[in-house]
Formats: sequence, C-alpha cells, structure tokens
Amino acid sequence: MSEIQSGSEVTDRAAQPVSNSPEADSSKRQTNEFHEVFRHLLRNRIAVAGLIIIGVFLVLSIFAPYFATHSPTATSLGNRLQGPSSEHWFGTDELGRDLFSRMLYGGRISMNIGVISTLIGLLIGVPIGAVSGYYGGKLDMIIQRFIDMLIAFPGILLAIVVVTVLGVGVQNVMIAVGIASVPLYARLVRGSVLAAKEQSYVTAAAAAGLRDWRIIFRHILPNCLAPIIVQSTFQIATAILWAAGLGFLGLGAQAPTPEWGAILSNGRAYIRSAHHLTTIPGIAILLMVLGFNLIGDGLRDALDPKTR
Repeated sequence: MSEIQSGSEVTDRAAQPVSNSPEADSSKRQTNEFHEVFRHLLRNRIAVAGLIIIGVFLVLSIFAPYFATHSPTATSLGNRLQGPSSEHWFGTDELGRDLFSRMLYGGRISMNIGVISTLIGLLIGVPIGAVSGYYGGKLDMIIQRFIDMLIAFPGILLAIVVVTVLGVGVQNVMIAVGIASVPLYARLVRGSVLAAKEQSYVTAAAAAGLRDWRIIFRHILPNCLAPIIVQSTFQIATAILWAAGLGFLGLGAQAPTPEWGAILSNGRAYIRSAHHLTTIPGIAILLMVLGFNLIGDGLRDALDPKTR
C-alpha cells in the first residue's frame, strides 16, 4: 500500500503545472517591480499633483467637443474682445470667437504635438544611441560628432531651422520638435548602453552566439528603460513649450486652427484692453508643462532603487 501511495503522490506532483520556470519568475519579478514603482509614485504628493493636472487636461482635450460651449472657429464681430462672462467663460478674442472652446481644442493640439514629437525623437534617437554605444570605435566617433553638431544649436533654434525648411504647419512642427530632441536621446541611451554592455549577462549572451541586434534590443535596452522614461516625460513638457514658441512666432498652426502659442501671439496686440487673451493661454501652457515636470520628478524618484 505504501508503494502505491508514494507512486500516486509522484503522479500527482508530475501532473501539477510547473510554475517556477525562469520565464514565470522573471515575469513575476517584473510585475512586482512595476507595482512597487507605482506604489512609490502614488506616495509622492508632488507626482500625484502632476498626475491630476495632466489628467484634467487629458480629459478636457479628449472630450473637447462635449465640453466646448461654442464652435472654436465661429466668428462674431459684434462680440469681439469681451471679457469672461456666463456666456463666454473665458471671454472672446479679436474676431469674437469663444476663447474657452478654442482653449479646449488647442489643448488637444498641444498634447498631440508633445506626445508625437517625443515619439519621433525616441524612434530615431534611441537606435542611434544604442548602436553608437554598443559598437564604439570609429562608428561611435562619427555618430557622436554628428550629434555634437546638432547639440551646438539650441533645441528651439534647431526646430525653427527644420520648420523653415519643411514649411509651417502642425505636422511639420511635430517633425521639427522631434528632430530637435534626437540628440538628447542619442546621448542618454549611448551612456546607458556603455554602462550596460559591460555587465555579465551581455557577455553571456554574446558567448551564446546571439546576434548583436538581439543583444541590444532584447537584453540591453530593457535595462535602460528607467532613464528613457524619465527623459520622455520631461521631453513632452519641453516639446509643448517649443511648439507654443513656434506657434507664437507664426511657424506653427495657422489660422483659424486654435493652438495655444498662436492664441497667445494674437492676443499680445490687445494685452492692455483684453489681457485675458494672453493671460489664459499663458497659464494653460504653464500648468501643462508644470504637470509633466512634476510627473517626471516623481518617476525619477520612483524608478531609482536608492530612493525607495
């Protein structure tokens, strides 16, 4: 009987699913790490304030057609330059257009520019920095000299040059701001890859005969995500600020498209008689940039094991 029972126990154990495989352990560790980072982020009051600010802007931007009280492009010269009232919550502009509705739709444009231009910088800058740091040698020297040339231009100036070449418009602003952010990501990723490629797991992967691209994108870059995520959060704020600057200079969205920089630029001629045309978009730009910066500060602390 004992032999039968022990055989039954062995059969039962063999029938149980294997849950302690390396893949399962790795997935569990990643999940626990994510929960720890998220928990630490929520304990940071500054980061929570940033999340609330960006959350409000995000909701207002996505559902702008439902919150808008008027058409953002409808003109009414009889109501021009009115102050805030029950009918026009933020007043009207020089053409009698409702400023509240224009700010809602303008927030959607600014958010899109910030996110898409940052993605462009990521898609171009991260591979360049990874290849430069991993291979080194002459290739690294050539790439870094090109990056030095781009860094020699201030970011907003480089974006102005690109827009001048491509032409004005929201899409070209996204491309210009994205290209201007490429040097930041290339330098950041290069430094992270230089530190990561000396680790034992990279040596083991190379000894196992894995291809270089697999080592870079499957083993090195996943361990460099923390600084990339933090930089991306700050870069979205910078991109929104640059886009507003280009719109203020008349190189961004063209009339009658509502964009915060363009609204601010149009309102400067009436700053004494209708200061709400500059005050309101200026405060909106300030709050959105502040919100992303606060989230970036919180993520930097949450992703750093030394501060947890």
